[in-house]
Amino acid sequence: MQNSEIFERVQVPNRGELKGELDTVEITKALAALRPLYGKDNVEIVTFDGQRVRGTVRSMKTTQALTTPSVKIECANGEIVKIPFPSIAEIKDYN
Repeated sequence: MQNSEIFERVQVPNRGELKGELDTVEITKALAALRPLYGKDNVEIVTFDGQRVRGTVRSMKTTQALTTPSVKIECANGEIVKIPFPSIAEIKDYN
């Protein structure tokens, strides 16, 4: 069985392709991809720097003033990792 058959892959535009106002599109796409996954386990987020975090989507902060929108993932060991939306390169749903 190939990986593409196991999980759904969501591509977010590369930072180099985004200019000015399009940065909000990247955040909007990340939010749209994560919203149906809220509370589900077995979700992996890959960042532009290569970090991979896999676990349960716990919190999505998008409306706080003067803060970067982010998502919190609870890993299997109980650790909670906060990932800013602009650093998300790929979202994988293994469900």
